[in-house]
Amino acid sequence: MRVWIDADACPKPAKDQVVKFALKRRFEVLLVAGQAQVKPAYSCVRLIVVPSGPDAADDYLVEHAQPGELVICSDVPLADRLVKKGVAALDPRGREFDERNMGDKLAVRNLFTELRELGQVGGGQPPYGERDKQAFANSLDRILTRLQRHTET
Repeated sequence: MRVWIDADACPKPAKDQVVKFALKRRFEVLLVAGQAQVKPAYSCVRLIVVPSGPDAADDYLVEHAQPGELVICSDVPLADRLVKKGVAALDPRGREFDERNMGDKLAVRNLFTELRELGQVGGGQPPYGERDKQAFANSLDRILTRLQRHTET
């Protein structure tokens, strides 16, 4: 099994958590980025730097991630593309993307994009905190367990 990470946008504590799980459960982690990054010094982790350009990392993830694998990403349109392909998707705050919630998540994302463009709301996500780390670890464990059960049957 492989876990892919949209590495440019993923908080370091979430990446570190995935690597901990990989060392324990023995799976490969692929960091996909549009720019060079520091790669954890473990053989189970690979860094893939894609040519820069709009959505280059997203396109790479959609092209290479397979059903039965997991992608960690914050990008809702990317998650939608992955879910439609049958790939599990989880954001670094522990919220899973799936067929049932994608419509709502896309609608909320589009609404906030529009409100930001109109200057009616500002900013982005709050700082990544302990609650986020715990929610992510819990969701990651649940999804990995589910995916590993499916590959064993």
